[in-house]
Amino acid sequence: MIVVQKYGGTSVADIERVKNVAKRVVKTKRAGNKVVVVVSAFSGKTNELIELAHQMVKVPSQREMDMLLATGEQMSVSLLAMAIHALGEDAVSMTGYQVGITTNESHGQAKIVDVNTDTLRKQLNRSKIVIVAGFQGKTSNHEITTLGRGGSDLTAVALAKVLKCSCEIYTDVDGVYTADPRIVKDARKLDLISYEEMLEMASLGAKVMQSRSVEVGKKYNVPIVVRNSMNNNSGTLITKENKKMEEVLVSGVTINENEVKVTILQVPDKPGIAAKVFERLAKDDVNVDMIIQNKSTTNFTDISFTVFKSELRRTRAVIDKAAKLVKASGVEIDTNISKVSLVGVGMKSHSGIAAKMFSTLAKNKINIEMISTSEIKVSCVVSGTKGKAAVRAIHKAFGLSKKK
Repeated sequence: MIVVQKYGGTSVADIERVKNVAKRVVKTKRAGNKVVVVVSAFSGKTNELIELAHQMVKVPSQREMDMLLATGEQMSVSLLAMAIHALGEDAVSMTGYQVGITTNESHGQAKIVDVNTDTLRKQLNRSKIVIVAGFQGKTSNHEITTLGRGGSDLTAVALAKVLKCSCEIYTDVDGVYTADPRIVKDARKLDLISYEEMLEMASLGAKVMQSRSVEVGKKYNVPIVVRNSMNNNSGTLITKENKKMEEVLVSGVTINENEVKVTILQVPDKPGIAAKVFERLAKDDVNVDMIIQNKSTTNFTDISFTVFKSELRRTRAVIDKAAKLVKASGVEIDTNISKVSLVGVGMKSHSGIAAKMFSTLAKNKINIEMISTSEIKVSCVVSGTKGKAAVRAIHKAFGLSKKK
């Protein structure tokens, strides 16, 4: 049987943890499995490389950033291969390029278009443990690309899909929780969660998995288990939605502190103006999340939206150009915000969830700045200083710490 295991940055944070991962991988191999291991860069390494780049130039080329950032994972895979060799097993480390992952040409946020498994299968058939550098691939023109933050998850799920096997995601927590246990001490681990819920939670700030990887898992029904690399606990199974899940009203509360609110001020209130703003942003690959346009009383309006903090340095010039294009009076940036979200497939068939969430925030004197909803989630932007308090209050109000 083939098994794909992925180890995140905290699981390979130092040499001792790399050795621990090597032991776990070897144990899986000796249990009679063919093993593919996807590894992230050491914890903090990617941020270190980004900082180096910005010390060199204010806005680095995205192509050169991919060349630089891909080196973090290459260090991890080679060291893990050495650790496995020391335990008496044969292993080979490979870059995304070598393992046959082809992407489009969108540097920094590349999408996988094909995975050629010929080389991978040859190595597995030689009884080797194959260690793959996550987060990276190559274009058809042989340019190195990266898959966005958390992209090692996407590498692992994509490989599990083409190899037709399960995917184990190893991290520093026991699975998926009703809230971040570092914020809510009595958060409860979930044994099961649907792809749909996990996709929402990942996109809304839950740091367990990258949202794009969950999307691929859902599309191709790849069995995914999230587990702790430091113990043998069962973890959380991400699977198809079932009737039992629908009985649970809410599955979790998330917080995202990595976005900023951008407000384009005094935009002329005319048809097509908003389209011009967002077409300009889309043209330059600015990913926009929540959007609000205030009602006009003076033939002018404000348009607010959120973008990732990591993208602000690159996109600020584009945002200013968009504002100038529609003759707005200026741009305001609020970096002190938190997006707090409530997620659950049970919301589809129950009313009053949003009202309860809003009243909970009101009772705790937490003002709501923006609101966004879908079938299975409600999101609110609040002041950054109130974000964690909002999570705790909502978690308590919905009884998420209670054993089911």
